[in-house]
Amino acid sequence: LSCPVYSKVAPAAVEETDSRMPKKEPVAEIFESVSDGLKQLYRSKIRPIEEAYKFGEFYSPYMNDSDFDAKPMVLLLGQYSVGKTSFIKYLLGRDFPGAHIGPEPTTDRFIAVMHGQEDKTTPGNALAVSANMPFRGLEMFGNGFLSKFQGAQLDSPLLHHVTLIDTPGVLSGEKQRIGRTYSFTEVCAWFASRADVILLLFDAHKLDISDEFKEAIEALKGHDDKIRVVLNKADAVDSQKLLRIYGALMWSLGKVIKTPECMRVYIGSFWDQPLRGSEWSRQLFEMEMRDLLTDLKNVPKNAAVRKVNELVKRVRLAKAHAYIVGHLKKEMPSYFGAQKAQAKLLANIEEHFLKVHRAHSLPVGDFPDVAKFRAVMEGHDLTKFPKLDTKAIAAMEHVLAHEIPKLMAQFPQEGTVSHSNSAVGSALTHVEAHVRSTTPPPQQIAYAPPPPPQQQQQPP
Repeated sequence: LSCPVYSKVAPAAVEETDSRMPKKEPVAEIFESVSDGLKQLYRSKIRPIEEAYKFGEFYSPYMNDSDFDAKPMVLLLGQYSVGKTSFIKYLLGRDFPGAHIGPEPTTDRFIAVMHGQEDKTTPGNALAVSANMPFRGLEMFGNGFLSKFQGAQLDSPLLHHVTLIDTPGVLSGEKQRIGRTYSFTEVCAWFASRADVILLLFDAHKLDISDEFKEAIEALKGHDDKIRVVLNKADAVDSQKLLRIYGALMWSLGKVIKTPECMRVYIGSFWDQPLRGSEWSRQLFEMEMRDLLTDLKNVPKNAAVRKVNELVKRVRLAKAHAYIVGHLKKEMPSYFGAQKAQAKLLANIEEHFLKVHRAHSLPVGDFPDVAKFRAVMEGHDLTKFPKLDTKAIAAMEHVLAHEIPKLMAQFPQEGTVSHSNSAVGSALTHVEAHVRSTTPPPQQIAYAPPPPPQQQQQPP
């Protein structure tokens, strides 16, 4: 009598097992592209944990699909009149809507230079609410910033592949900094976290780094691999002064960017005028400008790898954040004295960071900034946070250990010439033609030693 029962149950179990088999297929085989895989992983396994522990209020805002689908972004930073807008015009080969160039501080807003079928400008509030634009996170800065943000659309071959961000010149002095209606440093940090390349432009005649520029550079911490330093207008000085200027620039950067590695500095003059200077300096400028163009050509090719890299950094930070909040929640009393207990925990937050580090073997580099974490947590009630969800943490670790490596297997080998790379090269042909131009340099004033004194003949 028992045999028919087993014969009926066994096929059902087999069918149930077969119905579950497709769910165990590798993640990389399910998605059509790397961006689609990253979006699905973020929505299903990462964002729920971020929302539970309010990650977006402590660090960067929650990500949307437009953040994964966005084109590579190049951010330009520098003090006023160092040639940021001229550099963009140099790459595009033409003016863009809203561009103003002059020796005085002309660009007074952030401008996202994007591709469009016709020349037009879009206000910042409209960009921030557009579902297909990667600027939804800028709503956190309010109307004070959005009124100083706009998009410039034009039909340029280069903008099919990248988006250029022009920024207002960093001013010196407390008066100008107080006059801003938004936090310039925080906005720069937001764009830096989403940019593929960050260009710091310096003028050969203005090497001083103001307080606001120093704060903006320090806000780029954690994105050192994206930073490229450009010494612009270098053909306006002679060779001897250029060597001194280069040394002074490296000395100034060493006091702000505290890394043991030396920053890569590109020297040149990035505008549509012929290069000036001696033959030796012209050859130097051409090689340096060519190296920078090669670096910019590789931006679209490395965009997928950068998105994975940024998501991995975000997942590591979210995991450390969940462990910290879960530990602090565990230390809180159950009924009375919650407010005093939270103040005591935040006063000794460094010790609790160390406990979490030892208990879960988390790398020190994954932990957030102590002062910033304390300042944000003071505005929250720890009792309203959930307890540590070990299953969600295990799912995030599975994403890091297995699912993202499967997506990485879809990337082409480093160094192969992709379609986007060649397309960017064709979009920059006018720049390469300008670099290879053989315009003769102007006549240089050379030092000629005085003739030797003639010996006077003695009279007989």
